Amino acid sequence: MYQVIVVLSLIVLLIFPPKILAKQRCKYLLTKLHHVQALQRSGYSPKRGLSLRAKEDKARAKWWQCENSGKKKTRKKKKTTKNSNLSSKIKPVASSKIKAGTPFKTTHTIVVKSKYKGKKKQAWQAFYQQPKQCRWPKNIQTFAFCSEDKQAQAADFEQGYQD
Repeated sequence: MYQVIVVLSLIVLLIFPPKILAKQRCKYLLTKLHHVQALQRSGYSPKRGLSLRAKEDKARAKWWQCENSGKKKTRKKKKTTKNSNLSSKIKPVASSKIKAGTPFKTTHTIVVKSKYKGKKKQAWQAFYQQPKQCRWPKNIQTFAFCSEDKQAQAADFEQGYQD
């Protein structure tokens, strides 16, 4: 009876080597990783993106640990220096506080005030003639020209405007 068990175990080991058994054991984790990656390819909010990234990192780490659990580790211990300890203590700024598409790090509203109000504003709008190239300036020189032109026209308007 003992010989039969030994022979059967040898046959099983020859047919299903430990590497294949390990692959089958880790297949569930790989499937889970692929599922999280598929979720990442679909649309999501910035907050959801951060959580999906964390899930992907965790799933990848578990799968990788499962894949390499049978192998011997020949890694040398890393020396710790003051700089590496310091960098591990510094936490990155959470990007979830800033909404995607906002150019400023503020939650306050931006108020743009006009130089003129009421009838004077209407008179300014009738007076000001924006050059064609100033509608969408393509370089800094054009932008500077447009700004100076607007200031010059504003000075002319101030001199000629009467309440």
